[in-house]
Order: sequence, then structure tokens, then C-alpha cells
Amino acid sequence: MADKLNAKRVANTLGIVFAGVSLLCAIFVLIFPGTAMSFFNNIFHGIDITQITKTSVSFGSIIIGLIEAFVLGWIIGWFFVKIYNIIK
Repeated sequence: MADKLNAKRVANTLGIVFAGVSLLCAIFVLIFPGTAMSFFNNIFHGIDITQITKTSVSFGSIIIGLIEAFVLGWIIGWFFVKIYNIIK
């Protein structure tokens, strides 16, 4: 049983990683809005996201996005550990 993962540790780590990626994405959009839209347009194959996106990002939306990304990452990390510890 020594190989079990610690749910809190993994969840916190993944939450921080998700928030970090969200912050990098926001910075990318702020500094290079056109390039960012082109980049993300390529990720969503066949969907023109330029019609539904905005290139200006407010400080408040960045903070809310960081919180949401952390919470989402935390939940995914916690579920990952629970499932991993059951099936390992």
C-alpha cells in the first residue's frame, strides 16, 4: 500500500499547474492577441474561434480565470488520485 498517491498533494499540484497555464495563456493573449487567436484557432480544428473571442482581457477576468483553473485542476487531481488508488 506504500504506492498510494496523496490526494491533497496531487490535487494541489495540479491546481497550481492549471492556474499557471491559465496565467501564461492570459499573458500570451495580452502581449500577442493576433498570434494567440491564430494559435488557439489551430487547436480547435475546423472551428473559427476568432468570431467568438475577444482580444482584450480585464484584470478581473484574469483573476477569476486563475481561480476557476485552480479549482478545476484541484478537482481533476483529486479524482485522478482516488481512481488511481482504487485500480492500482
